[in-house]
Amino acid sequence: MPATPANGAFYYAPDGYDTGGERLMGRQAAGEGFLRGFVRHAGVPSLTAFARSRAEFDDFAARVGRCGWPAGRKLRYVPFTRPDQLADPGVLFYPGPELGTVAWQRRHVGQRRYSLVGVTHTTASDRSMDAVGRLLTDPVQPWDALVCTSAAVKATVARITETWGDYLRQRVGGAPRIPLDLPVIPLGVECDDFAASPVRAAARAGLRARLGIAAGDVAVLFLGRLSYHAKAHPLPMYLAAEAAAAGARVHLILAGWFANAALEAHFREAAAALAPSVPLHVLDGRNAETRRAAWAGADVFMSLSDNIQETFGLTPIEAMAAGLPAIVSDWDGYRDTVRDGIDGFRIPTFAPPPGAGADLALRHAVGSDTYDRYCGHASQMTAVDVGRTRDALTALVADPDRRRTMGEAGRRRAAEVFDWRVVVAAYQALFAELNRRRASADEAAPPLPGAPPDPLREDPFRLFAAYPTAPITATTQVAAGAEADAARFALMRRLPATALALALLASEDECRAVLDTLARRGPQPASAILDLVPANRRPILLRTLGWLAKVGLIALGPAGTIENPPSGG
Repeated sequence: MPATPANGAFYYAPDGYDTGGERLMGRQAAGEGFLRGFVRHAGVPSLTAFARSRAEFDDFAARVGRCGWPAGRKLRYVPFTRPDQLADPGVLFYPGPELGTVAWQRRHVGQRRYSLVGVTHTTASDRSMDAVGRLLTDPVQPWDALVCTSAAVKATVARITETWGDYLRQRVGGAPRIPLDLPVIPLGVECDDFAASPVRAAARAGLRARLGIAAGDVAVLFLGRLSYHAKAHPLPMYLAAEAAAAGARVHLILAGWFANAALEAHFREAAAALAPSVPLHVLDGRNAETRRAAWAGADVFMSLSDNIQETFGLTPIEAMAAGLPAIVSDWDGYRDTVRDGIDGFRIPTFAPPPGAGADLALRHAVGSDTYDRYCGHASQMTAVDVGRTRDALTALVADPDRRRTMGEAGRRRAAEVFDWRVVVAAYQALFAELNRRRASADEAAPPLPGAPPDPLREDPFRLFAAYPTAPITATTQVAAGAEADAARFALMRRLPATALALALLASEDECRAVLDTLARRGPQPASAILDLVPANRRPILLRTLGWLAKVGLIALGPAGTIENPPSGG
């Protein structure tokens, strides 16, 4: 009998899985793709969303339905306030590297209840670097994993934790280490979406006709965010296109989006100055139909990333799936995808040596430079080999057979290595391994008896115990308030100013039982009041006594000091 496929819950906030917004980012494309790939290829009987609200769960349900999840197949909602319910399926997928928040949350319900799996996107932002550094102190476990999408980003994670670990060792002693796994699993692509078809052929013909690209012309495509300071500088692409245009009619298609009008003007100005012979076509790459047409209509893909915010690069594998030869920079995750001379060309890159950018880090740390400017400054000092770029594009423009051979090699590689079918299977194998590990591996920093699960997020009534005159305990005397009647009780539950925490208090029936008991029996110790409810409800009723006293429905005091006040007080 075949084993049940490993499953996992999705930490779901719509922004992490939505490519339909005005600012389309790589992390959103990756999240949307992974969810869609999991729906299509995981073969699991149910899907679980760990979400902030029912509305966000409804968004999840609609999204997976559009991805192909059959109507009527099980969907499960686990609210953020009930992480204990994640014991089944046993793994929580978080679409980013910030595992600390969910690790501390899990600590409240037991660290062996489930595993956590995060994934790297950019590691250049202060938020991402802080999240990676905190893995040394956050309660992650040997049965957790941070998936690194490329070997280059794994090296960056190792560097961050190494230097932060050195500081912690110097500051507080010990030997800090990351107990969780750091597997390298790439992002994926749905290869079937790029397969040859009459629809794809029509899209190619339609786009080329609309843009005036003749049958013998060569269309070079860049697809992605259009930013020379935070993605890829277009200069080597422009220069290469101008050189290649000496032997053929070359078009440049930029399918993406600009953050503002000034950036678009900069791109167009540089194209006019550096590639005056090459028609430039700018398309809105936020539109899914436009992206599909661009992939179909192009002959060569080019992406010369030179930016530290990049970690993997999804578009090169999309290009491979589309059967396009790819000219990419030999940079970060691109190095793991395009094989130089087989699927296309990887162009050498050069950056200043370690130690040459300490002032850039300081400027960012103190706020003199924004994140965008920090990345942009580093990019301005990073070079992509212009001559090699020119040679690569000129060779492909001049040789349609080579374009076809490289494109087919890339298509095969995408199907064998980067198709979501393969990538999802790698994740499921990871989930299964973490489930096995969770059963026997030593727990890192198990909670101490009586200590708060999260030392910096303690029970407020313990943390601020020095504030009140006295705590409400089992010996506290409880008496009916002066106006403890049904009408006053109903009013207090209705007024917004006094109904703020009703969802966290005892039920209406439980409160009525307290008020009725005090009316019949007179003042009682809190212990007697707590006996009105089952043991698991007593902590909730105990704090509800504070609310009942706050709104005047009961009175509290030391044992033997209060009596039921006369009606009308």
